[in-house]
Amino acid sequence: MVSNLVLQNVLTPPVLFFFLGTIAVAVRSDLEIPAPLPKLFSLYLLLAIGFKGGIELEKSGLGGQVLPTVLAAIAMSLLIPLICFVILRLKLDVFNSAAIAAAYGSISAVTFITAESFLESQNIPFDGFMVAALAFMESPAIIVGLLLVKLFAPKNRPNSREMKWGAILHESMLNGSVYLLLGSLLIGFLTAAYNPGGVEKMQPFTGKLFYGAECFFLLDMGIVAAQRLPSLKKAGSFLIMFAILIPLFNAMIGVFVAKALLLGPGNALLFAILCASASYLAVPAAMRMTVPEARASYYISTTLGLTFPFNIVIGIPIYMGLVNKIIPSLG
Repeated sequence: MVSNLVLQNVLTPPVLFFFLGTIAVAVRSDLEIPAPLPKLFSLYLLLAIGFKGGIELEKSGLGGQVLPTVLAAIAMSLLIPLICFVILRLKLDVFNSAAIAAAYGSISAVTFITAESFLESQNIPFDGFMVAALAFMESPAIIVGLLLVKLFAPKNRPNSREMKWGAILHESMLNGSVYLLLGSLLIGFLTAAYNPGGVEKMQPFTGKLFYGAECFFLLDMGIVAAQRLPSLKKAGSFLIMFAILIPLFNAMIGVFVAKALLLGPGNALLFAILCASASYLAVPAAMRMTVPEARASYYISTTLGLTFPFNIVIGIPIYMGLVNKIIPSLG
């Protein structure tokens, strides 16, 4: 069953374009995507998923499973960094452990979008309010990571920088991806509620173009991920194993939480993906600024070079198999 899901996932256009990008690096092709375009497509995907999520949120309302799911997502983004930190401290210092733990407590919006495409290809329904959980999971993990450094780092740490918590909270809660997601979610909600005609006008932009933009963006992500693979040699076998096994562990926790929340299979998969994915954009930016002692090659190569491709290629179908196994009455 899981092997069939893996095969079906691998043969979808977004994942195939990801492979095309990785192969381009392997065969030393001169294929490259001009720098402004990946950023533009990233912003477009966030806008579109937020807007569509707002429309669905207006339909479903704010009651029922919405608030418990969002609160559970925030709780997971606080718990996962603590679990990861304890594991990482077996081999690494405080700074690297905290930075990597924060990255794995946060989320990857692109992995979430790929999981949505997988559910659509399998005709499995899911709810737009899961985008709200996505938006609220990024910031808490950053704050936990910085708190871990403050609590456990040596008091006389070299190269220490004073943590200005106002600036840190502003950056973690209002960074571009979170701001655009929440703003688009609100706009979609208000448009669906008070100007239904606006939803129809946005449909060509947020609907039909979305799948092609996702493929183009994953082509670039394949190139970037393959370029990060050589850095994994510096990370060592411990971090390589961590980058593969911790998503599986976190996803399993996520599925059990989803079962407790009585989520359907589609929403359960998305919740598991939120728990299993890792940030390779927002968290690294915050860590570079506040924890210069942490090696960027560790927390970027593990999240982008291993965990991201693992999740989008075989992780998503494995987690779907877990959902069907652990939530049989809903799966």
